[in-house]
Amino acid sequence: MISTESVIEFLSGVSLLQRLPKSSLFRISQLVTAKYFGRGEYVFRDGDAGDGIYFILEGEAEVSSVNDMDDSRPEFIFKRHDYFGCGMEASSVRTDVIALTKLTCLLLPREHSNLLQTRSIWNADQASEACPVVEKILHLEPVEVNIFMGITLPDTPSFGKVFGGQFIGQALAAASKTVDCLKNVHSLHAYFILIGDLDIPIIYQVDRVRDGKSFATRRVEAIQKGKVVFSLLASFQKDEQSFDHQLPTMPSSLPDPETLLSMEELRDRRLTDPRLPKTYRTKVASKEFVPWPIDIRFCEPNTGTNMTKSPPRLRFWFRAKGKLSNDQALHRCVLAYISDLIFLQVSFNPHRRQGLRMSSISLDHALWFHRPCKADDWILFNIESPTAYNGRGFVSGQMFDRKGQLIASVNQEGVFRKKPDLPNVSKL
Repeated sequence: MISTESVIEFLSGVSLLQRLPKSSLFRISQLVTAKYFGRGEYVFRDGDAGDGIYFILEGEAEVSSVNDMDDSRPEFIFKRHDYFGCGMEASSVRTDVIALTKLTCLLLPREHSNLLQTRSIWNADQASEACPVVEKILHLEPVEVNIFMGITLPDTPSFGKVFGGQFIGQALAAASKTVDCLKNVHSLHAYFILIGDLDIPIIYQVDRVRDGKSFATRRVEAIQKGKVVFSLLASFQKDEQSFDHQLPTMPSSLPDPETLLSMEELRDRRLTDPRLPKTYRTKVASKEFVPWPIDIRFCEPNTGTNMTKSPPRLRFWFRAKGKLSNDQALHRCVLAYISDLIFLQVSFNPHRRQGLRMSSISLDHALWFHRPCKADDWILFNIESPTAYNGRGFVSGQMFDRKGQLIASVNQEGVFRKKPDLPNVSKL
């Protein structure tokens, strides 16, 4: 008797299924049946209608061409995680398949082969186009085994380069689709190597570093124009019962997010705020505003500009706009995406002054997931910058759900450099 958990773990390792949402994998695990064959038995004969898709669980099978002069010469050997049969074009077999050893297969009946077709890696019932914007950002196209492609959507905010959170979230999505769906990411470490190009796709290549019983490790490289522009290492763990304690507490006396202004409302109010310089308000009004796919509510009102000195800390509530698909891997990818949002800039807050123009580049980023999360519910992001030195700023953040549970911790270091002063050009 094969346990349901073992079946799910096995199916998660089949390359054909890595593009499927978790709900489809669970459904398939309930529908497959075990088929056993002795050495030399025919599993599949050329011309047979076929019962469905066979996934090899244990043993080996030989694919022999009936048109070959030498029928004993194998064209291909099927091993664990390989598949064949009828039900979809990619897996059709027009030759005999014979068991080379004692063979155990899991058969997905032909009438359920529609479960292998999906338009979204996160949701079996909804195309990615109909999902919330951040879910569309984190939707990847499987290109080949361990290779995925992501794009920068044209209707999302940008800074003239690929947003760092997009790299983190998409790379984590690629890694998650190669790990059995009973394991969730618990930590990641990322390095920003080169600036990403907004106008071309990003190829994510996953290296399956290790697959253990409780933990799995994945390395992901993001590639553009043949160069690695971003690198991520992530560790995944199967849920288990153990000790539970929490020392950090959510800051007290914070306003509820529903009572705070959204970024869109805050922008509209700042356009007419007489406490702000007219030149600043004109600049804000003339600049194209593209809403974030994240609803952000700042806890402390701010009447300053980006030239106003302030303490090296920031607190805001956030949640994904729209209802996300019910997949914990997706929700953690959304947190990874958000973890780089309005983060490194906090390190520069105490050093702002009129006329000082700075550029910043993220160097490395680390994120730990402590507890399950729902990224479409309100989460508090508490950010502080304990130090800045030698042209580098360091920031640390904690994410709490509304119950006060610590769900994630974030650290990042980046480099700050002064931009050249603008030339003093006469207005005449």
